[in-house]
Amino acid sequence: MELRQLRYFLALAEECHFGRAAARLHVAQPALSQQIKQLERDLGITLFHRSTRRVEVTEAGRHLTGYARALVAEEGRARTHMRELATGHAGRVRVGFIGTATYDVLPRVARTVRAGLPGITMELRGELLTPELVAGLHTGAYDLAVVRGAVADPEIRLTPLRSEPLVAVLPSHHPLAGRESIALEALAGEPFVIHPSQHRSSMYDRVLAACERAGFRPASLVEVGETATLVVFVAAGHGVALVPQSVQSLSLDGVTYVPLAAAESVDLVLARRAQRNSPAAEQVASVIEECVSSP
Repeated sequence: MELRQLRYFLALAEECHFGRAAARLHVAQPALSQQIKQLERDLGITLFHRSTRRVEVTEAGRHLTGYARALVAEEGRARTHMRELATGHAGRVRVGFIGTATYDVLPRVARTVRAGLPGITMELRGELLTPELVAGLHTGAYDLAVVRGAVADPEIRLTPLRSEPLVAVLPSHHPLAGRESIALEALAGEPFVIHPSQHRSSMYDRVLAACERAGFRPASLVEVGETATLVVFVAAGHGVALVPQSVQSLSLDGVTYVPLAAAESVDLVLARRAQRNSPAAEQVASVIEECVSSP
């Protein structure tokens, strides 16, 4: 059986008239009659009783009607799904976020995709580190990644999203916690809670470079893997920290966020493979850019 034959069969079964069925299908009546006869020969059974006055569906034809409708409908669903995949309105997209983008970017992206692109299934992971995310793009674990700073890799395409000022995270009881802003050098001699070293986090080098420009190196370093844990450690009195401004959306008792008097900033970047990205991944990439750039 061919799908075309099943469509012809259904039209005739519903119209019970060769002329009306042919007009509905926009085919010549002899072509319709020929296809019905061929279908009957293939199946070895009569589907219609014909006379000069009427066309009537046989018992076998009534049984075939249910199968034909299901097969034609399934073919239609398959065509629709293929069109959605081709245009990026369906598919599965895996996106990873660094810790500092987990709190404000991830929820907005999830809500926007769910509302505007319901055919896309999202797999989201947050609180990750830039090197881990870049490695995941290479292995296919992620289709898109929101990372920090430049990534020198010819196989990775970068799209700048925004530049964020760094702010100090202080225990609420800290003497400087009530200031409108502080000079970074005012934190010289303080222990710092910081993201992991040894190229496991891009923030580690950026924070130390900012401190060096302010003329000091932190008295001691406490390394933690997740941004939320970093803020918790500051609240627990283990030290102070520098984080991008968006982390302020992570409200926690026991900490105060204070702007720096001198501008220190870090870049937020969207990373994806330079080639072989699915249409769905490109659609979600556009959503991420819109979510980050809009107020």
